[in-house]
Amino acid sequence: MHTRLTRALRCAIVTSLLLGAPMAAVAATCGNDASGFARWQQEFAAEAAAAGVGQAGLQALAATTYATRTISADRNQRSFSYSLEEFMRIRGADAIVRQGRQRIAANPEFYASLERAYGVPAAVIVAIHGMETGFGNFMGDANVVSAIATLAYDCRRSAFFSEHALAALILVDRGAISPNSIGAMHGELGHTQFLPGNVLRYGVDGNGDGRIDLSNFTDAMASTANFLRQNGWRQGRGYQEGQRNFRAIQAWNAAPVYQRAIAIMASRIEGQS
Repeated sequence: MHTRLTRALRCAIVTSLLLGAPMAAVAATCGNDASGFARWQQEFAAEAAAAGVGQAGLQALAATTYATRTISADRNQRSFSYSLEEFMRIRGADAIVRQGRQRIAANPEFYASLERAYGVPAAVIVAIHGMETGFGNFMGDANVVSAIATLAYDCRRSAFFSEHALAALILVDRGAISPNSIGAMHGELGHTQFLPGNVLRYGVDGNGDGRIDLSNFTDAMASTANFLRQNGWRQGRGYQEGQRNFRAIQAWNAAPVYQRAIAIMASRIEGQS
């Protein structure tokens, strides 16, 4: 059964997004196909407005369309059922390791500066970068706001994606993204594929230009390091499965096969295996 949120709770949602605290799900009526999407848009718009989302964000929401490709991708995920060996082969682990080493060698001071600031080794950051977008070569081809809105509407995972839909509208209000911003099929943004709520929580203006732009390499790498740090990464601790920093990798992605692949590729980039 769906219930309406109180004004105080709506305000708490925005506060939670900005401060990084857990937040309740928005309660607009979900659905399992496109037929109820227009109704959901209206309900979600009312709740977003009450939570403080401005005109730009509301206009972006009104312009969204039901993202059929996103729903198909979400309901037909197969890669995480692969064995570790299959997953690493399909995702091109050998190429990520080879190119990751080259990228660190080409820009050692940049990655060293990230480790000084956040405690995260370069190998881990470049392993994530390689896994997520092939080092920025493909950052997606889906409309971010429509993808996130569709997933927030879809009953399967509306509780999870509603906060990210609200965050996407806040980012539009701020000018950090536009209604036409392009990202991955689930609405992830930039070089390392941040969901909108995580942009608000962990995004860093790495290049000092006054804005957080995850399509910018420097901002994305600093934000990735900050995400891991804020999720418990401690300098000098191990990051393989069972070690202290593996928990931060688990926070990055919920799939065990993905987590193990990142840790293994990072160790190989460092020349440990």
